[in-house]
Amino acid sequence: MNDKRVLFVITSHDTLGDTGNPTGYHLAEVAQPYYVLAEAGFIIEFASPKGGQVPMDPGSRDADDPVNKRFLEDEIVNNKLGGTLSADQIDPSRYAGIYFPGGHGTMWDLPENPSLAEVTRTVDAQGGVVAAVCHGPAALLNVKTEDGRWLVDGKRVSVFTDEEERAVELDQVVPFLLASALVERGAIHEAGDNWQEQVSVDDRLVTGQNPASARAVGEKIRDLVEARLAA
Repeated sequence: MNDKRVLFVITSHDTLGDTGNPTGYHLAEVAQPYYVLAEAGFIIEFASPKGGQVPMDPGSRDADDPVNKRFLEDEIVNNKLGGTLSADQIDPSRYAGIYFPGGHGTMWDLPENPSLAEVTRTVDAQGGVVAAVCHGPAALLNVKTEDGRWLVDGKRVSVFTDEEERAVELDQVVPFLLASALVERGAIHEAGDNWQEQVSVDDRLVTGQNPASARAVGEKIRDLVEARLAA
């Protein structure tokens, strides 16, 4: 395992339910943690359920934000996003952490992917950091620990809230309400105000509520991995 290598797993799903509207990953939720970690000397690799090019949610393409702009213009990043590993190509032993950024696409393809569930279980079992933000925690819904419990059972989590889903009028479009579904798995949901930064850290599980929380999630990943190295 490389002590400062983190895997970003990004949705391959590009259609918002039956609406015909496009979706994908949320730009800031990838860009913000990417540069937090890259600037701290981390190696970041990208994967997705299908592999190859991943779709960006066009609604998240805010190029006025300097971090987003840097990410969009970063040739190294663009090459990586055009050739992501597929879920069944991932070797979890390589990573000190795994991170699931959001975007509504995650709700359709991350929860039901057994390869990703197994990778996440393995990263957790080997003492790595498991992190996600906004809708990214959908990837954790069906992950079990080595002893057969739900990964989120009894853990404090912050995720896109049911109230935020209703506020964007997609509560009838997504296949399930994420916060409620995780609570059914035993998670302890820590909800902040709509659109405000809210991050939960429970041992090596790091989750954030929304795009405003993405940078802080990246900082927590960095701090946890570096603390492990210093121990």
